[in-house]
Amino acid sequence: MKIVTLNEEEFDTFAKKHKYRNLYQTSNYGRVMKVEGYDHHFLGFKNNSNELIGAAMLIYKTVYWGYKFAYAPYGFLIDYTNNDLVEELTTKLRKLLFKQKFLYIKINPMIHCAERKKNGQIISYNPEINNVLEILQKNGYIHHGFNKFFENNKPRWTAITKLITSNEKLYYLLSKNIRNKINKANKCGIEIKKGSIEDLETLYEFIKRKQNKSLKYYRSILENFNDNAEIYFAHINPAKYIENSQEAYQKEMTKNEELNQLLQQKSIRGKNVTKIINDKMESDKRLGLYHENLATATNLFQEHKEGVTIGGCLIIKYDKGINLIIEGFDQNYRSYNSNYLLKWELIKKFNNEGYSYFNLNGIAGEFNEKNKYSGLNEMKLGFNASAIEYIGEFDLVINKTMYNMYIKKLNKR
Repeated sequence: MKIVTLNEEEFDTFAKKHKYRNLYQTSNYGRVMKVEGYDHHFLGFKNNSNELIGAAMLIYKTVYWGYKFAYAPYGFLIDYTNNDLVEELTTKLRKLLFKQKFLYIKINPMIHCAERKKNGQIISYNPEINNVLEILQKNGYIHHGFNKFFENNKPRWTAITKLITSNEKLYYLLSKNIRNKINKANKCGIEIKKGSIEDLETLYEFIKRKQNKSLKYYRSILENFNDNAEIYFAHINPAKYIENSQEAYQKEMTKNEELNQLLQQKSIRGKNVTKIINDKMESDKRLGLYHENLATATNLFQEHKEGVTIGGCLIIKYDKGINLIIEGFDQNYRSYNSNYLLKWELIKKFNNEGYSYFNLNGIAGEFNEKNKYSGLNEMKLGFNASAIEYIGEFDLVINKTMYNMYIKKLNKR
């Protein structure tokens, strides 16, 4: 085997056909990471017949005394079950990177361990996972473990909704809680609109506190992924909110009056009276709620006649899937549930366009014990999503002496 340098076109051509292809092993992402201070390089792995049998994009930066750290986002594009290949590649890669003053390289291969239901029950399990883990560890890759939360560079657990049926059927596969929140958002006059790069600053106001990323970083995503990167907003239409609130109030008022008339009838006795009284009390509560909604909608219309944008998200289209990169919303409008409707409208849109899955991004791998991410899991997995577990992160030490010094320095911080 020999390691060669590939150009962008050569790398992308190989990568887009590989089993482990992903949007982070693309030249587009390499250019994005320049904003974060990383350089990138495309490596090709050729056999003795000069055939390209693997590749990797490494992003790297200087971190300690002129020494560098390298990262292959979602791993090398190789056959990890081939021990001879992994062994030879690792040996040659170590020699090459040692000469170029690298401390270590991090990989997190896009290898599935298991697919699980929302309660954690296993749907399917990868029988090769233990073999791959053994091969990597035997060749010096230090595994960071099967962690359950967000300790890694990229989430080890993700929620993925498969787009394999009609939107109507997909809707009824959503959890009851998700459907209720979508319905509430619709009643509040929430509309989903596509934005453009000119609207990025608006989106950034919703997401800037969620990750330590600059506006320039997100602009770079839109510029480098071009038409495959899109932003969407949740927008309140006050006129629609008023109309919906009035309609709900009038329907409930009619029902309330009918119940009131029933109570006046002398023929009503016993359990029937109790049921009608209970129904009337519940109707009174709903009337009060709908009246409040109407007042809120009216005030909103007076203050923002053209409406108000309350949230948004950034997605990247890659291969057959849609990837939710980041989302955020105005906490002052939390009760409007705009983030639920936003995801649902995008799922419907891209299902109609023939995409195969919607990646809702990271979740926690703890399904039994209550934790601070339980709400996140309930929300994302409620979109009829499966929990996908990946093998996790590995470090391959290149220069042990300098690596140990660097780690000691980090631990003192």
